[in-house]
Amino acid sequence: MGPVEHLHMSVFSQSFSPCGRFLAAGNNYGEIAVFSLSSALSPDATDLSQTPILTFTAHEGPVFSLFSTDSHLLSAGNGEISAWSWAELIKRNTKAAWTRRPNYKSSLEIPEINAMTVNPTENSLVIGGGDNNIHIMDLESGIFKSVLQGHTDYIHCLSVREREGEILSGGEDGAVRIWDHRTGQSVHCVEVYKYEECARPQYGKWISCLTTESDWMVCGGGPSLTLWHLRSMSPTSIFPLTGCQRQANFYQDMVLSVGEGQCVSHCHLGGEVKAQIPCTPHSLNTLALNLNSTDNRVLTVGGSSHQIDVFTNLSYRTFSLSF
Repeated sequence: MGPVEHLHMSVFSQSFSPCGRFLAAGNNYGEIAVFSLSSALSPDATDLSQTPILTFTAHEGPVFSLFSTDSHLLSAGNGEISAWSWAELIKRNTKAAWTRRPNYKSSLEIPEINAMTVNPTENSLVIGGGDNNIHIMDLESGIFKSVLQGHTDYIHCLSVREREGEILSGGEDGAVRIWDHRTGQSVHCVEVYKYEECARPQYGKWISCLTTESDWMVCGGGPSLTLWHLRSMSPTSIFPLTGCQRQANFYQDMVLSVGEGQCVSHCHLGGEVKAQIPCTPHSLNTLALNLNSTDNRVLTVGGSSHQIDVFTNLSYRTFSLSF
């Protein structure tokens, strides 16, 4: 890859290996890089330890979503999902275990896949993207078994509430839909931009990030990043962040968020922004918390740069990995 491509690289997605010793990241060129966190975090680490042990082209379009199961790394590109065995990737073998494509209405249509998550109860993969639909694939058989229809524009983000048997989706149409995964029916539709306290018409109505924990949901995009109580379907805290947020995660008694701008925001659930920690990329797309390994417990942040920032302590950037 030449210096111009390097300069214009964006990292869109990240996922940690099940053992927590490796990090996979996907970029706008369809490439996946695998880093050894245990090497990068070791006391004997060199500059080389902060570069990938493996980089390969996985898809023709950007890798907007990565997700790890107990054994495989799942990646989503233009209209397709591929699975790569973690055991094989660590041995630097880049042959896909399988590739699947949802049943799209038209063979000419190649919608991007923006979001993926797994519903553990049913051992199914939940996929959302540019055809406005949610496709559900049985992970055992590889068969797409249902399609959830209701969004009127493309889907940006997904979350599963396992205990409640619910799938949540956020889209360009400004709606967060809550689906009963057993029946495939949309049981609630929250149009966030219609709530005066959340609306920011200057940014639009689209929902770009969504995450859930217990009875709570955080979502944002055009509208302000907002904490919602799902039982009462009401917004309880509005986080005063500028720009559109692209990813948010619950962590302990906080919400961690990234988006337009150069900082990771630490927000108290009551609504106040506790801290904003500077990062290397000028605009941020993805944050990931490694909870799979106590030795390599880090926060990693990627965006409009070939560098992925690593935080061993949430208060400051420790070093950067280089794609």
